[in-house]
Amino acid sequence: MVGILEAIFLGIVQGLTEWFPVSSSGHLALFQNLFGWDVPVLFDIYLHLGTLLVLFVFFWDLIKDIFGDLVRMDFQTENSKLAGFILIGTVVTGAIGLIFHDAFSSMFTNMLYVGIAFIFTGIILVLSNKKRIVRKRLTLWDSIVIGFFQGLALMPGVSRSGATIGVGLFRGLDKVKVAKFSFLMSIPAIIGATIIESFGVSEMAMPFLIENFGVILTGVIFSAITGYVCLKLLMKLIENGKFHYFAYYTFALGIVTILLSIA
Repeated sequence: MVGILEAIFLGIVQGLTEWFPVSSSGHLALFQNLFGWDVPVLFDIYLHLGTLLVLFVFFWDLIKDIFGDLVRMDFQTENSKLAGFILIGTVVTGAIGLIFHDAFSSMFTNMLYVGIAFIFTGIILVLSNKKRIVRKRLTLWDSIVIGFFQGLALMPGVSRSGATIGVGLFRGLDKVKVAKFSFLMSIPAIIGATIIESFGVSEMAMPFLIENFGVILTGVIFSAITGYVCLKLLMKLIENGKFHYFAYYTFALGIVTILLSIA
């Protein structure tokens, strides 16, 4: 089990990398290989719950409006249509995850693959900055394509926000609209991934929480606070057309990771 200082560090890294388009899973794989840390699956799950809480706080008004329209069975509103697109994208993501789960999981120990995935993220970010006519409306095909790229982001090194927002911008979607869609679609994705990761360790969850409560709480708090600040900052960067700037970082990190893998 990690100590307090490691929990603080991992919580901050989780908060930084979960929303910034730089791949939280890629950083976790890199740190585990560099420092030899053995981060328990349950600890990683609890950190993800911290950043998941951030989404509910940040988008609470929109989430509440969506559920309100669905409860009233008013399926003609923009919110209801958005919920439908989220469902379609989530199904596509789930299919990719179920089919390639074992293959993606095996990449955590292969730094060459992680490095290539970082560079792939950088390419998407660069392409997202191409000028094109902006569309205000999401389409069925948008939700399928974005859901597919969210599935690819299960690979360590491929950023979920980078892949989904990047491909949405590449397809000409409005910056703020595609960002909100991406983050809302990440809620069922994170919950689903958490459930899958919990298989086989669920009976240990409560004893693990009780035994390591202080360390876990510390990690979750730092993850949530850092995640909220980063999400707010990222939305500003997206609105100002600076989302692609993260490509410099992912390209550099990808090259370093590849060099480390062959050294």
